[in-house]
Amino acid sequence: MPESKRRKPKNRPQSQQAVADAAKAKEPSPTWYVAVMAGLMVVGVVLVLLRFILQLDQMVLIAGLAAISGGFLMTTNYR
Repeated sequence: MPESKRRKPKNRPQSQQAVADAAKAKEPSPTWYVAVMAGLMVVGVVLVLLRFILQLDQMVLIAGLAAISGGFLMTTNYR
């Protein structure tokens, strides 16, 4: 059986400035960002549970789901 040809790797040299800019752009997230993200998800879960345990209004469920959604949306920007 014939063997397929291998692709040649594309080695593109990057300038030192481009490497430094890329490293600078990916700074880690601040501590408050992580705390707010986790807090939104925890508060959302608590609100959803309280809605069903204590037979609260439907708006509590919607607020809980919104908080959980906000926390998950924040995870897309987490570094």
